[in-house]
Parts: sequence; structure tokens; C-alpha cells
Amino acid sequence: MAKTASNKNQKQVHARIRIFMMAAILLCVNILASYFHSGLDLTQEKRFTLSDPTKSLLKNMKEVAVVDVYLQGKFPAQLQRLQEAIRERLSSFKDIAGAKIVFRFIDPLEGKTTEEKKQIIHDLSGKGVKALQLDVREDEDYSSKVFFPYAYMQYNGKEVPIMLLEDPPNKSAAEKISYAEAMLEYKFASALNALNKPDITRVAYITGNGEDLGIKAYDMLATLPHYYILDTVDLTHVFQISRAYDAIIIASPTTPFTGPQKLKIDQYIMRGGRVLWALNKVNASLDSLRNASQFIAMDMPLEIDDLLFKYGVRVNNDLLEDMQCVQLGRKPENDVAQSRDWPYFPRLNPTADHQIVRNMDYVLGGFTNTIDTIRTAGIKKTTLLQSSKYSLKSFTPTRVSLSIMNFPLKYEMFNKSYLPVAMLLEGKFHSAYNNILAPEYLRLLDSIKAPFKAVCDSGNKMIVVSIGDAFTSDYSVKGGLLPMGYNKWTGEYFANKRFLLNCLEYLTDNSGVLEARSKQMKLRLLDNGRVKDEQTKWQTVNVAVPIVAVLIFASFYMFVRKRRYETKPVTPKTAN
Repeated sequence: MAKTASNKNQKQVHARIRIFMMAAILLCVNILASYFHSGLDLTQEKRFTLSDPTKSLLKNMKEVAVVDVYLQGKFPAQLQRLQEAIRERLSSFKDIAGAKIVFRFIDPLEGKTTEEKKQIIHDLSGKGVKALQLDVREDEDYSSKVFFPYAYMQYNGKEVPIMLLEDPPNKSAAEKISYAEAMLEYKFASALNALNKPDITRVAYITGNGEDLGIKAYDMLATLPHYYILDTVDLTHVFQISRAYDAIIIASPTTPFTGPQKLKIDQYIMRGGRVLWALNKVNASLDSLRNASQFIAMDMPLEIDDLLFKYGVRVNNDLLEDMQCVQLGRKPENDVAQSRDWPYFPRLNPTADHQIVRNMDYVLGGFTNTIDTIRTAGIKKTTLLQSSKYSLKSFTPTRVSLSIMNFPLKYEMFNKSYLPVAMLLEGKFHSAYNNILAPEYLRLLDSIKAPFKAVCDSGNKMIVVSIGDAFTSDYSVKGGLLPMGYNKWTGEYFANKRFLLNCLEYLTDNSGVLEARSKQMKLRLLDNGRVKDEQTKWQTVNVAVPIVAVLIFASFYMFVRKRRYETKPVTPKTAN
């Protein structure tokens, strides 16, 4: 009996030791997991994997970045999904940056009185954090809730608001949440990269050749100051374009460039300056159709061909027509407004596998030219925008008539495919004035102590867009000033503004953070028909399978335990 009791006590001691060791192992594993953890991204679009430029940015952080996320509280399911996606994305940042990333979720209005809430909303608005109204349905009642879909990042002695939920047009609520999730890495990385820079990027809008400074340029000139220090530079009143500008924009010039003006642009490029060209070499406008049903589109000589030819492209004197186009409204004899296809305003495809246009929506083109590439040593050319499979081009002078809207477009007429209208050029550009520079130009350069440069010292880049109206905005009597890329006849929004911002970011920022923007979250929606038909089946599976699995495991465990600890019968010894 004493021996049996001793064995029992010994087994109990061993059991306690095993329980203690298991608890200690679990505790250690949890502690280690909080500091060192990884995962396997099995999603097709790699939604949980950070891009290499983002990883590099996080690894090289010098100070602590504090991120306050104001999207906190009880929300409908879709906003809760975004809330969790923000937490996961910031956690993935913290995995790489460690203690250099600190984030917290805050509801700034929680527990505040009405007067305090008004003051907080006012103060946050001053910091760029805007309050939005959310209608919430509870049982049979509706209530309104104020929320802030923003984060606020502080780093390197500077701070910036981050809008987490945009309102992209032509998208459903589910698509907007998916879009917001896809943009999270880019938005946080872009904000961190901007705060990490010692100086804000400077951009110049070039004037002096008929470029617009009024209604057409309003949206562009109002948008860019949110991202850059924006100046206007009149080429006729400066001796040179300062290299203090990281990039310049030449948009919709209408008068010819003179020799000195072109030399200023050329030498700015040779000294490492980047240029975004938006040119149209045909004099064509919808205003010409206000009082007539047709007009003749003529050449608009800009005298800029020699520069572009030397850099590797040629903007043609033609008009692009495309079956993939928008509709315009017109009033026939019965004064009933109708919308018909207008092939001169194509929906341009951003089909290139490049971070500037990857996963971007269509860009609206208006009276667009085509681009030819020129064989140029050392210059890499990438087509960013192009026409559809069914397009054609008409060389000027050509007739533009409203009568084309009276007949259906025929595929056999549109026998050209994928004509380039936006081109990225990268490499060491050579000056268009090498060995042909007039003596007076040399004296001018010497007078301002800017010796002539025949070639770029290092790789440079520029973007040529043959849509003069690519970055212009429109006006309507009812709507007033309209945003860039908006078609007032159909109410459609196009990605012209995003294309502008992506182009400038690629030209001015060498960090590569823009790569994170090219991710796309694919919506994998449930089949509502199958959900309705198979609801009972899957409810049974989800409830029954876990219970059956637990019972099987418990039965197996009891069987093994019984076999292990059962008392074996003692065989009596026979006497000799």
C-alpha cells in the first residue's frame, strides 16, 4: 500500500511539473511572439507584404514617429474592417521599424460635452483633420455620428494629417473601402517620406507662351500647393530656370517658344531638372463649335520639335480618334438634349506595368495628338498612356464636325491600335544645342556664370503628354468650377488629377515610395444566390464540425490515457 501511495504522489508531482513547464513555455512563446513574429502572405496581390522602398524607409528611420489614428469607436462592419486593416498595416510597419513606430487609436470626442466637441472639431479642422457625418441605423431608428477618417503623423519635428478614407467617384461602398485598404501602405509611407525630407519639394509652373492662369488651370494650381511649394516662372522675364525647382510643368502653351526660351529649358534639363510636358500641337477646341457645326483643325506651331526630337520623342501634328471615348451632349432640332459618342475625347488606357499608372483608372483626353519615339542612345522610353485597339489619327489640317455624332462609329474605320499619348523618358539627355549654339547665347550664359552643358551629368527623366488639356479643368453655369478630369456631359470622373500627382511624384522623389501605391485589393464578394440556397448547409457545417472534432479528440485522448495508466493484472507466481 505504501509503495502504491508513493507512486501516486510521484505521478502527481510529475504532472504538476509538466503543467508548470507547459505554462512557462507558453509564456515564453507569447513574450517572444510580441517581439519577433512573421507571417506568410498567400494573397494573390500580396496585400500584407510591404514593398522594398517602404522597408528601406522604415529601416533607416532616425527618430520615433508617432501616429494618432482618429478612426476609433463603434462603426458599421465596413468601417470596422478598415479600422482593423489600419491596425494591421501599422503593426507591419512596427515589425520593421521596431520602437521607432508608435501608434494609438483615439476617439477625440469620447466623453466630451457638446461645447467641447465643437471646439475639438474646430481645432482638428485647423490641423487638416476634417470631421464627417456617418448615418447609423439601429433597429428601426437612424442616428448621426461624427467621425474622423484620418491619422496624424509626427516625425522629425514636423507633422502631417493623413486622410484614410477617400471618396473616389464611380465606386461602390465596398470598392471605396477596398481602395482605402490598398492605399494604406502608400499613404503612411508617403507621409513618413515627406516628413523625413529636410526641405519641401519645389515645383514651377512655366508661363510666357500662352499658358493659362485662369479657370482652366485653377484646379491644378489649387491642388499642387498641398504637396509642393509651387511658383510660377515667366520664361520671358528670367535669365535661367533655377535648379532650386525640382521639376517644372509646361502645360498647354499656345504660342511659339523662342530660341532663348528653349535654351533655358534645355540647360535646366542638362543640370538635372525634370520636366512634365503637356502639349497639344493642333488648334482645336469645343469653343469653335458653339456657333458652328464644324471647324478646320490647324497646326499650332510651338517650335519645340527640335528639343523633343533630341530627347527621344516627337509629338505629331494630328488628331486622335478613338472608339473608346466619352459622350458629349448636343441639342438637335427638337431641342431634346442627347449624348453621343465623341471620338475626339478618348478614354485613355493606363495599361503600362509602371508605378505611375499601374491600377489607375482611365484618363480623359481632349483633342489629343499621338507620339512617335525616336531612336536615341541611352534613353529608355516607357509608354504610360495609349489609345484603345480601335483608333485612328487624322493629320492636320482636318475637319472636325458635329455630324460625326449622328452616325454610329464603325470598327473598320478605326484601323490603328494602341497609339502612345504619354511617354516617360529616362537616361542621360544630350543638349539640343551641342555644337550649334549661337555666340550671343554663349555670351548670355557667361554673363550669368552658367557655363553651357552639353550632356546631363547623371540619369535624368521627363514625361511628355500629348494632351494639352490633360491637366485643365472646366466650368459650367450650374456647377461653377469643375474638377480636373470631370466630364460635365455624363457626370463621370477620370483619373487626370491622380495622373498629374503620380507623374510629379515620380519625377521629384527618388525614394520609390510610389511603388506602394500600385497595389490593388481585389474584391472577392460572396455569391448572394449561393448564400441563400446553401445557408442551412454551411451553418450546420460551421456549428457541427468543430463539436465533432472536439469529441473525436477527447475520445482519442481518453483512450490513450486509459491505456497508459490502467493497472495491469499481476500474474501469481507458482511454487517450485
